[in-house]
Amino acid sequence: MTEFLMRSLLFVPAHSERLMESASNTTTDVLLLDIEDSVQPVENKEKARLKVVEFINNGKFKNRTVFPRINDRESGQLLKDVMSLSIEGVTGFMYPKAKTGEDIYFFDKLLETIEFEKGFPIGTFKIIPLIETASAVLHAEEICKASPRVVAIAYGSEDFITDLQGIHDEEHVSLFTPRALIAMSARASGVIPIDTVHVRVKDLVDLEVNLKLSVKLGFEGMLVLNPKELPLVHQYYSPTDEEIVHAKEILRLDGEARDNGMGVAIINNKFIGPPFVAKAKKILAKVDHITKQLSN
Repeated sequence: MTEFLMRSLLFVPAHSERLMESASNTTTDVLLLDIEDSVQPVENKEKARLKVVEFINNGKFKNRTVFPRINDRESGQLLKDVMSLSIEGVTGFMYPKAKTGEDIYFFDKLLETIEFEKGFPIGTFKIIPLIETASAVLHAEEICKASPRVVAIAYGSEDFITDLQGIHDEEHVSLFTPRALIAMSARASGVIPIDTVHVRVKDLVDLEVNLKLSVKLGFEGMLVLNPKELPLVHQYYSPTDEEIVHAKEILRLDGEARDNGMGVAIINNKFIGPPFVAKAKKILAKVDHITKQLSN
């Protein structure tokens, strides 16, 4: 089980004191303090960097998982971002517009140099690559494995659709294949798959439709634009009471079968094979993880 709880990752424009203050009081698992797309014009990026440092130093994000979304390596802002924000209280960085594993390897080495210069243990700062180009989708597994710092990958659908020159249709059909590929790549690499933002932020019915599919595809969390989405997001990425009871029953029956020298237990006329046991253990481990993280 990963050390990070990432059911929800809330984007917060870091140059806005009002939104930063509001975000500090939300229940989001991860604060994505944005220095990139939502911070315009470019002059506001320095204001955003200073605001992040100020809020962290003032204890506003104490005991929170904080990942600033920095600017990419072609922006001219990356070094300023990382030098300013590689501080105590920052968990890691969301790296945008990664195209291949080479981008993440480059960023890993940049972080290593900064950690050495600042006296941090090598590997302190983690990475969440944002998969938002056609190239990134096709190289998703390579991106996941490019650095041991990568703890999750997240899908950025709107930039992806623009890069693809496709259309984000009403039924989200055009997003299905990349979502599936990203989730599979993450799971194959042992990192957390994070689903794309829900752009119709006031349509909670459509959000729920997306969440149902997201869970089926194997995602563990979602990028969030509006705090109003958090209750539904947390509901769908947390085990239900029914799932918890069922998981406990599977492990109980499996234990009894082993104690009695039986090969396989049966529940509801179904054999309880190793995959069912493994899934039950993961469900209960996730419950423990959520409980421990929320009690901190």
